[in-house]
Amino acid sequence: MKTILSLFIILLLINSNSNLETVNYPKAKVSYSDFENLVNEVKAHRKKRLINLNAFIEKSKGRNTIILDTRSKEMYDKKHLKGAVHLNFSDFTQANLNRIIPNIETSVLIYCNNNFHGDDIYFATKMVLPKTIDNSTKPLTLALNIPTYINLYGYGYKNVYELSELITPFDRRIAYAGSTINQKL
Repeated sequence: MKTILSLFIILLLINSNSNLETVNYPKAKVSYSDFENLVNEVKAHRKKRLINLNAFIEKSKGRNTIILDTRSKEMYDKKHLKGAVHLNFSDFTQANLNRIIPNIETSVLIYCNNNFHGDDIYFATKMVLPKTIDNSTKPLTLALNIPTYINLYGYGYKNVYELSELITPFDRRIAYAGSTINQKL
């Protein structure tokens, strides 16, 4: 009886797997050309919205302004710019962005790990050294600022400003918050 039941289950699984192979799913909701077009549109806009630390600090004092940290929640919880709100980049949806930034005219200030030099624990640089054909390496910078900016713009947030400088985390003009802020680096 066990053998017959086992054979029946195996045949059922084989039959169900063969049915899955013939299913024609619709195309995924992914469009490289849409992204490419958006990148081209954003390029000129972003160029005018890169600001130095002094301008970033001054803008952060504005009434309708937020500092948005899109790094992982773990790193945000440990250390972030004081006053920053968090939305993990992978959680970007129209609904989540509307919850965090309900007014599309809000000035949104963004920063990422690659804006800090000297704190490899909480602001680790996003860089890769890919091997080339001749085994030489050329650094490739993969900053979170760029996809954050592109996506905010794509969701309709055009009043975005990006920190443009590589700063030390010890700059006294910057205040931090988080669970590790009283710990030494």
